[in-house]
Amino acid sequence: MSLTMGGGPLAHDAPATVNYRLESPRHALLLHPFPRRVRAELAGRTVLDSLRGALLHETALPPQLYVPAEDIDPGLLSPSDHTTHCPYKGDAAYWHLRVGERVVENAVWAYPEPTAEAAWLRGLSALYWTAADTWYDEDQAVQGHLRDPYHRVDTRPTSAAVRVTYGDLVLAESTAPRLLSETGLPNRHYLPPGDVRREHLVPSQTVTHCPYKGRTVYWNLRVDGREVPDVAWSLPDPLHEALDVRDHLCFLHDDITVEVERR
Repeated sequence: MSLTMGGGPLAHDAPATVNYRLESPRHALLLHPFPRRVRAELAGRTVLDSLRGALLHETALPPQLYVPAEDIDPGLLSPSDHTTHCPYKGDAAYWHLRVGERVVENAVWAYPEPTAEAAWLRGLSALYWTAADTWYDEDQAVQGHLRDPYHRVDTRPTSAAVRVTYGDLVLAESTAPRLLSETGLPNRHYLPPGDVRREHLVPSQTVTHCPYKGRTVYWNLRVDGREVPDVAWSLPDPLHEALDVRDHLCFLHDDITVEVERR
């Protein structure tokens, strides 16, 4: 996402602080090989298996995996009447995906006659992420989407003092937070659980999955008979890049004030 979002070189808000000019359309495409084996399973059967995948970076969109058409099991596909048009890539054809009694409509798409500017898409197909039950990057199950090699997560100890309040109520104060930097996103401060007044927090039903940090659980604020949803989140079992913030809490909500003082 660092190429196409958050001020990256292919984003709409690309930085002006450069000594070069990119001679490209406002909506840019960039295809490059994905370096590892990718598999996708539906109903316990492998439907996609490729060592020849490529990521398509497209302005304002997350990267999309394309693979040679034959790397998506053709015996499981049936043509669809559905079509779409992209002014940058061409007219897309679609296929339904069936495994036993499971059918995912319009699960696979391709550009049989791509535009001249995207001619390299000929012979490649893509599978919607949600069309499969499980995806694997080599032998690691992946949630959310494949990792973009241009996206990274870094954590660092910091001497900043962080204070979190809800009105006059202090929810957390820490002089030993961890700073998490993620490509294209603002820095976030993660606070040790001992520095948080946990009596005001209750588990939320919200759970999300980040392919760079891992499964994220959320916390609601309960105070004065009111419950404010999803004011904080934590990573109970983070991926390697976020291990240093395991079980730390990060606060972000319109009703919450987070003050950071550099010492």
